[in-house]
Amino acid sequence: MPDDTTWTNRPLGYEPPQIDTSVPHSARVYDYILGGKDNYPPDRAAAEQMLASWPGLQISMRENRKFMHRAVRYLAEQGIDQFLDIGTGIPTSPNLHEIAQGIIPDARVVYVDNDPIVLAHAGARLTGTPAGRIAYIHADMHDPEAILRAPELTDTLDLDRPVALSIIAVLQFVLDDQKAYDLVKQYLQLLAPGSFLAMSTVTIDSSPKPIGSVVAEYTKRGMPARNRTRAEVQPFFDGLQLVEPGVTLVHQWQPLPGTEGDVKDSDVAMYGGVALKA
Repeated sequence: MPDDTTWTNRPLGYEPPQIDTSVPHSARVYDYILGGKDNYPPDRAAAEQMLASWPGLQISMRENRKFMHRAVRYLAEQGIDQFLDIGTGIPTSPNLHEIAQGIIPDARVVYVDNDPIVLAHAGARLTGTPAGRIAYIHADMHDPEAILRAPELTDTLDLDRPVALSIIAVLQFVLDDQKAYDLVKQYLQLLAPGSFLAMSTVTIDSSPKPIGSVVAEYTKRGMPARNRTRAEVQPFFDGLQLVEPGVTLVHQWQPLPGTEGDVKDSDVAMYGGVALKA
């Protein structure tokens, strides 16, 4: 294991969590639709049913991934060299640390997820530059204080300095709006001024009927999800200074020159935004 990488501490007698491959899992469905190989027949069956309901789902997921890349690149270009990624998902290259360390070689990244399959792949796939540092914490995102006090995090990030908090395509699985808003606020309250929030979450605003059928399919298969309107996404950024162009469908957030108009709004089901904690 490279010296620049640390992982969740495991006590003597540790037994890895069981991976239930008999039912679909949101991270593995996402992996399959993006063309990954870390998925099982129930994940593929769920994904194919969703794609049959709305073929734009694959475009939307890819655009969400591109949004993460652009947001991280923007933040690194602002000098942010510390990142906390909540709900990492199955590592897919280029991952957040690859984008950040490609701009700031000594950037430090802490990944957090509670999916056993993510834990299984983290050690092999989340390796970075010799100058930087990466840690992975196997934990539930609903306990911000425990995560921010974890030795893997405190040994990697300096919380007296700005941190970019990345919560990409996760909050749709927090069904209660107030709980979701409070969760984001709890993380931000523990971060220094100058920190940023980069987030995205599901909406059906852009194509209500087909996207609504996909959300219903997630729920039917044991992965309940909550879609939100733009007005319901905006409060996640209350008290922060939004970076232009504000809360938008993810493909509209600072698109690369020459790509404007390449994707139809009706093929994107995610709102995203980036904002500064002053």
